[in-house]
Amino acid sequence: MSPAPTTASSAERRLFEGDTGSFELPLRQLLVRLLRGPYLDGTAEPRLWQLLLDRRRDVGAYVAELFLLLELDIERKIALLVPVDIEAPHTTAIAPRKPLRREETLLALRLRLLLDRHAGTGTDAVVSRAAAREILEEHRPPGTADDKRLEEQTDSALARLLTLKLILPTELSDEYRVSGALALALPFDAIEEIPAYIAAIERSAAEPTLDLDADTETEDLP
Repeated sequence: MSPAPTTASSAERRLFEGDTGSFELPLRQLLVRLLRGPYLDGTAEPRLWQLLLDRRRDVGAYVAELFLLLELDIERKIALLVPVDIEAPHTTAIAPRKPLRREETLLALRLRLLLDRHAGTGTDAVVSRAAAREILEEHRPPGTADDKRLEEQTDSALARLLTLKLILPTELSDEYRVSGALALALPFDAIEEIPAYIAAIERSAAEPTLDLDADTETEDLP
């Protein structure tokens, strides 16, 4: 039997030898961008954001094949992929992120509160290195007074959140803008839950404490 003839549309979409994909180049680029993560900022990448809105159903169906859910914050123009929790082999995230450590978690949670306070004001939530240090100093375990260690933890926590793009650089070297993606990365049902979560972390000596690829509730916390 001779092979089925190649249609003009499928031939046009063929990007490399052996390409059997059905999506056009822009949509494939969007999928790669989402899978690469950590999130898509529609304000910074408006073309991809509009394409995502136009093809939301196709994107959602594709990533579901990989045990991922597409989450959108339309108001903040943020999109990210969230792994689903299925008790079956080979269903974990393709590239799971390392959970946040204690100080990183505390700083992220406090910045999540700051982000919520700025919602609807038209102003960006920002944090300086000095403010981040003060936050971590407030949450130091009792009896801890190692200032050198505090400085190292501050720089480490800021660097990790920068890597995850949960905070973004500004024109000032020691000031950072809190990304709207933090609201999706820490999806509490109510902002009022966060202080209690912070208090639970302070009572717990377990590390790491928060996995951004999982639910905000963890077994490590009381």
